[in-house]
Amino acid sequence: MIKSVFAAAAALSMSAGAAFAGPYVNVEANAGWTGSEYGGTNTDLHVGYEGDLGGSASYYVQGGATLLSPDGGETDTVPSGKAGAGVALTDGLGAYGEISFVGSGDADLDRGYGAKLGLKYSF
Repeated sequence: MIKSVFAAAAALSMSAGAAFAGPYVNVEANAGWTGSEYGGTNTDLHVGYEGDLGGSASYYVQGGATLLSPDGGETDTVPSGKAGAGVALTDGLGAYGEISFVGSGDADLDRGYGAKLGLKYSF
């Protein structure tokens, strides 16, 4: 059964200004392996909004559901989301950050959180 989910989250645009500001839909599949052992795939089904923070900075927030599909296990649907921002430091260098969460299919387990920081140089 698919759960009804409302979540806030964000993502990042590395351009000097957002080419498009407004709502969007994002579908992303992330598969994982340990050595040669396949662990499963998590598929995000998100609705989001992105915009310009003025000057060379931008932001995004997105949320919805993640389909947890472990190898050999039962698929579950849990709430998830991301939020992030980016800024152009120079014509070729940008900085970005993102925070995220994904719910657990087990009421006894904690929700998972993530953070990302980075630099991107284009030449």
